[in-house]
Order: sequence, then C-alpha cells, then structure tokens
Amino acid sequence: MPNTKSAIARTKKSSLQATVNKIRKSKYKSAIKEMSRYLESGKIDEAKKFFPKFSSQLMKVAKTGSINKKTASRKISKINKKINNSMKK
Repeated sequence: MPNTKSAIARTKKSSLQATVNKIRKSKYKSAIKEMSRYLESGKIDEAKKFFPKFSSQLMKVAKTGSINKKTASRKISKINKKINNSMKK
C-alpha cells in the first residue's frame, strides 16, 4: 500500500488511466472485428461505408498512445488494400 499522499494520488491516477486505456483498446479491437466481419462475409459496400469511421476510430486511439501510431496506420492501410483489391474482382 502507498504510504505518502503523492503515492496514493498516483495509484488512483494510474488505475483510472488503466481503465481509460482498456476502453480505448476495446474500441480499437471491436472496430477491427467489425471490419473483418464485413470483409469475410463479402459485404464490400458496407465495408467501404464503414471505412472512414474505422480509420477515425483507430487514429483516435493511436493519438492517445494506447496503441502505436504506426500500428494503426498499418492496419488502416492493410484494410484499405483489401477493400480495393476486392472491388477490382
């Protein structure tokens, strides 16, 4: 247990931040799962409509530092490539 007043404050703050990060990562994972469902089921039109919201969610999470910005960019790029390739077929 923390002994000093500042240690108590840091404990509260870090537990609150852990909760916030957990929520952000959950949004990130659910966005990826939703996009994957669209692509696997062949609903390319829905995937295309969801793509702006998808990329926005990923970048919002990335800018806070919950996930790395390069990871988010890589995921967005990979999904965009899949959408474009399936549109050509």
